[in-house]
Amino acid sequence: MRQSATRTAVPAQSSGSAHTPGLDRFNAVPPAEAEAALLECCGSHRWAQRLTAHRPYPDLDALLAAADEAGYDLSPAHLAEALAVEVSPGLHDTAPHSAHLALRAAHAAYESRFGHVFVMCMDGLDPAEQPDQVLAGIRRRLGHEPDQERVVTADEMRRLARGRIIELVSDSCG
Repeated sequence: MRQSATRTAVPAQSSGSAHTPGLDRFNAVPPAEAEAALLECCGSHRWAQRLTAHRPYPDLDALLAAADEAGYDLSPAHLAEALAVEVSPGLHDTAPHSAHLALRAAHAAYESRFGHVFVMCMDGLDPAEQPDQVLAGIRRRLGHEPDQERVVTADEMRRLARGRIIELVSDSCG
């Protein structure tokens, strides 16, 4: 299952290293395996196919740059495809019931207005700040016009994909 859009463990910047074992492994796996791994980073088949087709990548920065470029080129339909497999950011089970209710209501309002889940990259934020940031983000973005929100959502998806790629390449070391 896709992880929540509130990943925080990995910074959104690359390590700058030339060849890592994880990147070497990613470059060497069969295309179908690379594409499947990339679909876990961003659910657009076009995006994953494009990144797979351009392997091998000389370093993580090149892979991240290609991911950004492919993200900027996503059509509204491809962005909708990616959003269809995303999971809305939630709260830890120990959060107060009232916080869960407020977040559920905010997500419902957002999805009703824009027709897709709310996504927000939370890299670098303390987990204790996440609930407030998610609620504030939803409330702020509910005021956007649909075209403006589409741009913001696409940017958040690119940020999420970058962090997930960093995790993918780091996790591929074993």
